[in-house]
Amino acid sequence: MRRLTLFAISFVLASSGAASAFADAAAGKALFNMQCAMCHSVGKGAASTVGPNLYGVVGRKAGSLTGFSYSPAMKAVAYAWTTDKIAAYLKAPATVIPGNRMPFAGLKGGQKAEDVADYLATLK
Repeated sequence: MRRLTLFAISFVLASSGAASAFADAAAGKALFNMQCAMCHSVGKGAASTVGPNLYGVVGRKAGSLTGFSYSPAMKAVAYAWTTDKIAAYLKAPATVIPGNRMPFAGLKGGQKAEDVADYLATLK
């Protein structure tokens, strides 16, 4: 009986962790829609607007979306986007990639940048 109880507790804790990760992506989607969607599209195959389409951005080399005119600074970035790199960039774009063209000061406070990065990771 004791093992069954420990198993049940472990299952509930594991399930709550998964729900928490989903809640972060949901919060990120809401924040994206309020602050980012005016410049970035996220639909598969959607045209870029002021900023590049961010569908499939996690795993994509920075500055590489075909058809978008990136700054020389963004084209010179040698890495692919990860959720950690996206979160860092969203907190301080001008610091992380000096000379980029995104006219955004950054997401300040709390878990906002991580939530948006988690949301972008769902777009694949």
